[in-house]
Amino acid sequence: MFTESINLTGKLNIVLLDQFGNVKDTRDVKNLVVTAGKTVIASRMAGNTSPLMSRMAVGTSSVAAVISDTTLGAVVAAGNVALDSTTATTNTLTYVATFPAGTGTGALTEAGIFNGYPGVGSMLCRTVFSTVTKGAADVIVITWTVSIS
Repeated sequence: MFTESINLTGKLNIVLLDQFGNVKDTRDVKNLVVTAGKTVIASRMAGNTSPLMSRMAVGTSSVAAVISDTTLGAVVAAGNVALDSTTATTNTLTYVATFPAGTGTGALTEAGIFNGYPGVGSMLCRTVFSTVTKGAADVIVITWTVSIS
């Protein structure tokens, strides 16, 4: 008898830059692929036309990520952006988003990937991390990698 299992794991790299492009902070954080995200993946494998992941959002909730999450705990006003890029390589999806100056500012503690606006589109992943303080002139670049094994 054959037994197959598919595991989805993810991590993100957060880079906080000042207004001159100098690195102020960098982090690598594990994430959780949530049930809603797994449903979108299964739906697309069955040929359904669920929208592709297209947005990333940040928020200020420090409530732990759980498998049933469908949105962030507290999305920051103007704290969601279109993805800069999506790349698929062998067993890996990489999403990159840039939160420019004035977008997604504050004491950030969570992030998520969506196929629409948070609260409207389906969430693929959510993570909670120790506080990254993004000032109005700062830029954050998040590179999110989801591996399928």
